[in-house]
Amino acid sequence: MLVFTHPACLQHDPGRGHPECPARLQGVLDALKAAYPDQLDWREAPPAKLGELARVHDSELIDLVLTPQTEPLRLIDMDTMTSPGSASAALHAAGAGVAAVDAVMLGEDPVAFCAVRPPGHHASASTAMGFCLFNNIAIAAAYARDRYGLERIAIVDFDVHHGNGTQDIFIADPGVAYYSTHQAGLFPNSGLRRDRGAGNLMNILLPPGSGGFRFRNTWADEMLPAIDDFRPQLLLISAGFDAHMRDPQADLMLETEDFAWITAELRGLARRHGAGRIVSMLEGGYDLQALAECSVAHVGQLR
Repeated sequence: MLVFTHPACLQHDPGRGHPECPARLQGVLDALKAAYPDQLDWREAPPAKLGELARVHDSELIDLVLTPQTEPLRLIDMDTMTSPGSASAALHAAGAGVAAVDAVMLGEDPVAFCAVRPPGHHASASTAMGFCLFNNIAIAAAYARDRYGLERIAIVDFDVHHGNGTQDIFIADPGVAYYSTHQAGLFPNSGLRRDRGAGNLMNILLPPGSGGFRFRNTWADEMLPAIDDFRPQLLLISAGFDAHMRDPQADLMLETEDFAWITAELRGLARRHGAGRIVSMLEGGYDLQALAECSVAHVGQLR
């Protein structure tokens, strides 16, 4: 399978002690290379083009992120900072998703994983927030819809936090369906069951301490059948691993095997409806050991 990444993604530095640190991605890259030394097709992610960003983001946000920066740290909000290397990192992270969509749609490989940062699912059309600058998965979805004329694209988000930006961007677009489980009571305090959008939203909040049993049952009983009914032509995954029991940002208490299970289920679903086409993009995960282990398990099930 294909893995898209770029050295620029390691140059985004939100400051000492920030949980969304370059070591996150370096650990993922090292773990994947050690686990699959000859089985992965590594690709250098290109930068996203302005037109690709503009499909989902306002010009003011694009200008904010891409304005050259000389100061070591610029505060966007209390959680989201940029450094001189952030603009290039954000462009290549977004560009990875676009390149991955091209690769799977043109038949190079049915599956691609984007090992990039900064993450993206909190970024809305107009606002960078929650460690996110551009919404990488939304940019990929909008590109796939416009470039390839797809009528049914599913975005599956199992990050422990709700992807409020992704939901907001596609809330009125019935051709892009968004499915998310996330821990109740966490930032950004969005993603309620009653959110329906254009009939294209499905959110289920899980209480702290749910563990793998409740997580798996929720997906097996409700989420996966709904995605199956939607019959996506392309499946996009916001692959956040911060629901892991070792992660300091949340308390959902999943284990590595739970992420392997949901990945295998999604892989089977994609084979039924979209010729196996999946693009997965790294989102959260802030315990370095858990993040590396989960990424290896995720890629192992996608292969």
